[in-house]
Amino acid sequence: MIAFLCGLVIQVDLGSCVIDVNGVGYLVAASTRTLAALPNPPEKARILVETVVREDAILLYGFMESAEREWFRLLTSVQGVGAKVALGILSTLSPGELVAALMTSDKASLTRAPGVGGRLAERILTELRDKAGKMPGGGGGITIPAMATPAGSIEADALMALAGLGFRRAEAAPVVRKVMDAHGAAATLDLVIRDSLKDLAR
Repeated sequence: MIAFLCGLVIQVDLGSCVIDVNGVGYLVAASTRTLAALPNPPEKARILVETVVREDAILLYGFMESAEREWFRLLTSVQGVGAKVALGILSTLSPGELVAALMTSDKASLTRAPGVGGRLAERILTELRDKAGKMPGGGGGITIPAMATPAGSIEADALMALAGLGFRRAEAAPVVRKVMDAHGAAATLDLVIRDSLKDLAR
């Protein structure tokens, strides 16, 4: 199996690139995030690879970061999520945004990805939510409570939940305060955590 390629970027197209390694051109499918991070042809690059062997082809999928490759592997473990759909999700959402979407059951964010309808988004949420916190972009697998709490403790509980996801209090506190100010009396714990995660994942 090919773990990575190191060579000249010869061509970058929509959804794929060609890497020249010692005179052999490898066609590598990739997310728009990875393709955008590649240097301009014909400069040298190192790209991580997931090799998929089928009866009729050997397919290469490339990633600039190991976090994206780990998410690709996890996403393709869900029935109905093939390599193309997984790359579409990774083109739409960063690892941090994926964690936020899964932990807050944000189906709308998932359905922004090409090929992901409501039913598939629901399956992804159901199968991967418990794993999201342990993936790159997340923390220790904390489960975010969906119930609202008394107004005085919402900020503290939100900061505790975000700390469990790996965010430092110093970076999370101003975001939580901004979200709470924006929603005022309508702020619930679930809403504050969800909106704060979206902001922090950018």
